[in-house]
Amino acid sequence: MKALVVVDVQNDFIPGGALPVPRGDEVVAVINQLMPRFDLVVATQDWHPKNHLSFASNHLGKKAFETVDLNGIPQTLWPDHCVQGTSGADFVKGLDLRPIQAIFRKGTDPEVDSYSGFYDNGGKTTGMAGYLRERGAKEIYVVGLAGDYCVYYTAKDGLKEGFTTYLIEDATRSLDEENFARIKQELTSAGARIITSKDLE
Repeated sequence: MKALVVVDVQNDFIPGGALPVPRGDEVVAVINQLMPRFDLVVATQDWHPKNHLSFASNHLGKKAFETVDLNGIPQTLWPDHCVQGTSGADFVKGLDLRPIQAIFRKGTDPEVDSYSGFYDNGGKTTGMAGYLRERGAKEIYVVGLAGDYCVYYTAKDGLKEGFTTYLIEDATRSLDEENFARIKQELTSAGARIITSKDLE
């Protein structure tokens, strides 16, 4: 079975949001067109408490995009984003939520950030791998925001979990295109396949 994994298509990650991905809103229409082609669709949702230690505002004298050590893990500091219960954490208006059968919230522990849909940055599972396996998924197709962070780590961990892993490029947008180009090479070398939505037609 093929599963579509929709990563963090939330208001704070599109233009006008707290941590906007350039042209991030463009993924919505592509993802909506993709969903009917899959037997199983799941989504991840960044869901941070206000006191999350990945936020620069919770570190005196630090600015967004600086790096600190957080419990032994290098941590990029971000603007406050996807705070639990805020409109910024909501899925983007226009994203069709009806086909989504499960939502995995991440970044809920204030002490640990979580880029991947499979584990937090400390290695604690979200339960998504077990859910996908229970449903019979063998292949995952990863889409969403941002290509060089949460999409990348989700695809990387999908490979680690033994799923045949695809990244659908035209259903993904990134913070930094040069970084994303390097990441695509890394994922391909690790066994992932980079495709476009037209490859599924």
